[in-house]
Amino acid sequence: MRSRFRGAARVSLTVIALLLTSACNRGVLDPVGPVGRAEKTILINSTAIMLAIIIPTMIATLAVAWWFRASNKKAQYRPDWEYSGAVEMVVWSIPALTVLLLGGIAWIGSHDLDPAKPLPSKNPPVNVEVVSLDWKWLFIYPDQGIATVNQLVIPAGTPVNFKLTSATVWNVFFVPQLGTMIYTMPRMADRLNLQADKVGVYDGISGHFSGDGFPGMQFKVHALPPQQFAAWAASARSGPALDGATYDQLQKPSSYVKPQTYGSVAPGLFDAIVANRAPLPISPRTSPPALHVSPKPPLGHASNVR
Repeated sequence: MRSRFRGAARVSLTVIALLLTSACNRGVLDPVGPVGRAEKTILINSTAIMLAIIIPTMIATLAVAWWFRASNKKAQYRPDWEYSGAVEMVVWSIPALTVLLLGGIAWIGSHDLDPAKPLPSKNPPVNVEVVSLDWKWLFIYPDQGIATVNQLVIPAGTPVNFKLTSATVWNVFFVPQLGTMIYTMPRMADRLNLQADKVGVYDGISGHFSGDGFPGMQFKVHALPPQQFAAWAASARSGPALDGATYDQLQKPSSYVKPQTYGSVAPGLFDAIVANRAPLPISPRTSPPALHVSPKPPLGHASNVR
C-alpha cells in the first residue's frame, strides 16, 4: 500500500513540476532579445538577494522552535532578558544590506533599460507606431506606408523603435519574451525600443484591464529574417487603404479581431490620433497637410511626447 502511495506521489510531483516549468516557457523567463535578457537577470538577482534573508529567517524560526521545545532541558528560560546589541546588529544590518542591494539593482536597471533609450546595433531601427483600440492593436509602419491589426511583423536582429498611444482608455503594451511592458495613454505618445534576436512567433498581450473585450486583446509578433521582412512589406502594399473612413470603422469596439493588413495609411494618422483629430483621406496626386481639426471633444489629457 505504501509503495503504491509513494508511486502516486512521485507521479503527482512530476506532473506538477512539468506544469510549473511549462508555464515558464515562452515568457519573461524565456527572453529572445537584449531587453528581455537584462530584465531576466534583474529578476533572478533580486530573487537571490531576497532569498538571502528569507531562507535564514525560515531556518532560524524552525531552529528556535526546536531548541525551545518543552522537552529540551538545556534551553534556558530568561524572563528578564530584554536587549542584546549583537542581536540588534544582525536583525537590522541584514535587511539594510538587502534594501541597499535591491535599490542598487533598481537604480542601475532603470537607467540602462530606459524604454526610450535606443538599442546599440549596426542595423538601423524599424519604426512602428502603436495604437491601442477597443479591443485590438493597430500597428503603423510609417517608413513602409503600411499598417496591420493584431499582427506585428518585425525583422529579427534589428531594433524596433516603437511610438505608442491610445485612442480610447489606458492600456499596456507587453510582449513578455521581448520585455518591458509600457502604458499607452490617450493624447500622449511614449517611446519604447525592443529587439528580437531570434526568428519566431511570440505572444503579445494587453497588460491592463480595459473593459469587456479585454481577454481578446492579443496579438502575434512575427520576427522574420530581414530579407523576408522586406518581401512582406512589399507584398503588404497590395492591401486595402487605411483612410479616415476605414479607421472610423476600425476604432469601433470589437474583440478577437483577426489579423488584417493595410497597403496604405492616411497621412499623419498616428499624429491625428494623438491630437484627437481626424486624418485627411489618402490622395495619390497631392501631399496635403497631415491633420485638420475635427469637432471631436478633447479627451482631457495634455499632449506629451517623451
